[in-house]
Amino acid sequence: MKEIPEIPVFYKMSGSGNDFIIIDNREGALKAEGIADTVAALCRRRFSVGADGLILIERSEKADFAWRFFNQDGTVAEMCGNGARCAARFACLNRICGSELSFETDAGIIHASVDGMRVRLEMTKPDGICTDEEIEACGRGFLFDRINTGVPHVVIWTADLEGCQVVKWGRAIRYHDKFAPAGTNVNFVKQTEKGGLLIRTYERGVEDETLACGTGSVAAALIAVQKGFARSPVSVRTRGGELLTVYCNVSNTGDIDLFLEGDARVIYQGRLSKEAIR
Repeated sequence: MKEIPEIPVFYKMSGSGNDFIIIDNREGALKAEGIADTVAALCRRRFSVGADGLILIERSEKADFAWRFFNQDGTVAEMCGNGARCAARFACLNRICGSELSFETDAGIIHASVDGMRVRLEMTKPDGICTDEEIEACGRGFLFDRINTGVPHVVIWTADLEGCQVVKWGRAIRYHDKFAPAGTNVNFVKQTEKGGLLIRTYERGVEDETLACGTGSVAAALIAVQKGFARSPVSVRTRGGELLTVYCNVSNTGDIDLFLEGDARVIYQGRLSKEAIR
């Protein structure tokens, strides 16, 4: 059985159905390097805490704090919208910062405001927008748009969201040579009659469909606004039934300001025993 270091109390938090283990690591109890196997073990459902990802809150000289974000499989991701909202509320609850805050990520400095359970997050500037591309996967063709909202996303529009084979198709596209070597997240999106969006996401790093994806919701909303499918603010209903709100402000010069708003809930607090990793 692997040894785990003595660490402070962890929080289990949920952002619209994405769940995370969050640890205040400002004293450096956990070394981020070389802990991929530990993260994967802790995020393994039914055998340990179980989560879509693990977040370490650390010190920063540029912002209120810094984070290190790990996917469920132990790989590092630059950004996660739902995880970022949970990290912001965690920091506010633990008096690491006030309700208006900023924190350092591999995707840049993120600004957020916390109002109770509700967190509004200013996203990093998107790039790599490409629309109406085609790809072959699973013996069929897919028309898609793509964008990087901190991490890469493919958006596929569909009228039959329930009929989408999210895991099968998503996995094939995620690992397609077109997106090698890093791969991509894959979103299947349906427009609603009221101008909102319904979304299902295959997440890179989790390697499965998740109940929500913040950066994926932002990707879909921004492309919908740019293609005239929706107007800001855009309501995005996730697979878990939660509602995220995406604000897309485009200036006359083409600059884009993006904000993601939704709940960040504390589920429980606890301490890890040696038996958490096996």
